[in-house]
Amino acid sequence: MSVYEVKRRDGLARISVYEDGERSISLPAALDTDDLFPALGRRALSNVPLSAGEALVKDYFSPGEGEQPITVHPLAPPAPESGDCALVANWHTTLKDPRSYATRLAVLKGSTPPDTAWYAPASALPSTACLLIYSGFDIFDYRAVDLASAQKVFCLAEGEFPASLMEMGICGCEGCRTGDLLRHNRLALDREIGLVRHYIEAGRLRELMESRCRADAAQVSILRFLDRDYGFMERALPVARAVPMLAATAESQNRAEIRRFADRVIERFIPTRTDIAVLLPCSARKPYSLSRSHRLFMSTVNRRAHELIVTSPLGLVPRELERVYPAGHYDVPVTGYWDREECAFIADILARYFAAHPYRRVIAHLEGGALTVAEMAAEACGIDLEVTCQGHPTAPESLRMLNAALEGERRMQTDMVRGTVSWQFATDIETKGLSLRGRSMQMAVLRGRQQLFSVDEGTGLFRPTFEGWKMIPEGYRVKIDAFVPQGDILAPGVLDCDPRIREGDEVLVEGALAYATGRAVMGADEMLRSKRGVAVRVRKTKKVGV
Repeated sequence: MSVYEVKRRDGLARISVYEDGERSISLPAALDTDDLFPALGRRALSNVPLSAGEALVKDYFSPGEGEQPITVHPLAPPAPESGDCALVANWHTTLKDPRSYATRLAVLKGSTPPDTAWYAPASALPSTACLLIYSGFDIFDYRAVDLASAQKVFCLAEGEFPASLMEMGICGCEGCRTGDLLRHNRLALDREIGLVRHYIEAGRLRELMESRCRADAAQVSILRFLDRDYGFMERALPVARAVPMLAATAESQNRAEIRRFADRVIERFIPTRTDIAVLLPCSARKPYSLSRSHRLFMSTVNRRAHELIVTSPLGLVPRELERVYPAGHYDVPVTGYWDREECAFIADILARYFAAHPYRRVIAHLEGGALTVAEMAAEACGIDLEVTCQGHPTAPESLRMLNAALEGERRMQTDMVRGTVSWQFATDIETKGLSLRGRSMQMAVLRGRQQLFSVDEGTGLFRPTFEGWKMIPEGYRVKIDAFVPQGDILAPGVLDCDPRIREGDEVLVEGALAYATGRAVMGADEMLRSKRGVAVRVRKTKKVGV
């Protein structure tokens, strides 16, 4: 009997352990799969092309007779169970067919239990390993690199080259030092898998993927097609990371995290009560309010308008959310130039926001591309935009114009608590009588002396106490059986959960005998379909009636 357990996730990619008999294998890895899966050498009817028609698959395809791995096909009924290894025969043929790659991956992943190892035979080269692992594959063999060696091809993460390149000192591995091409190619694959593993541990695999795909047009297309399937990709992504998000390529703005942030700003976020908005430029320093420019802006606005920061690639960041991932955790190359696609993307976010949250006045304290975006959104919404910039936004004359535009307007207090809770939990709460104590990211929300929420320093998200959860009437609940948790909640103990839960979300665990507060380690889909692994990291437990 085989067992598979995920130890760390980064989207579809996993660091995991696969156990088969007495062997325990850390994944992702390239292995001698003939030794690991001896049944493959005598199996028939599993190697059906992915492009085969439904009739052919129905008549001839066989997933295997109960021996590992279990072969899967997009047109065949799902056969793997939790703990199995799922083999996708001929997956290498999709690497040059981007649309099919994304479509078939979504179908196969959706019909197979999340706690299964994934094997892509004869597919892994140093140049494809990152994409394959990013797509959720765990096990690889050396067939592709061995074939390349037989064809006198020198393999690197950047692509495949003539073997003569080996003599130019590009690589100093043991194989290159001894002139052993086969050895070099195998080591290059192992090295790339090791590097990808590091990026998974760091929570930054997307950045590596955007870098690696640049050398191959088909891989860029695959990444774009995967991003288009927002529902499929978003389910696997954490709600927040504690590391910076580098948005350095055109593909960065298509990341599901960015769309999720924007959609929540438009659909969930409840802004501070005011009918005046002022659009401000972003800053290199995060959170914005720690920067010199934003200290000037905040002093000039002086709580007389709702502050909205226009930025690429997030689009729009309300002041209330400036500490929440990814608003407080992103970095972009600053050139002052926004291309047409970038402008159209951000203008659409602004237009949707203004349609959902109309203001009596909208002041644009912007220049350059940000001002262009605001003007595009204003035209789309029929808004009269008031521009207060005379040169640079922090120039004395610009700040005087902004101050004059707000002369006589009523002051209000920015409601960070209501804004963050609405964005995070999709609910509105009454914040009268609540106070926010602390400095920077070390803050807590109190009612008198009673703590309701603390702020996660790494992500900017709120962590409710049991009293805080009473203010959130529904949603983000995990139902468990009648037991008192003695530690973390494992997936088999979960009976039901809110389908909106993503990895990293704060959740309330509810059972017949106890309640618990904690952080989800799995998304809702994985939590419900897995039979192994930690579902919720419990912070505090409370018995019913106590």
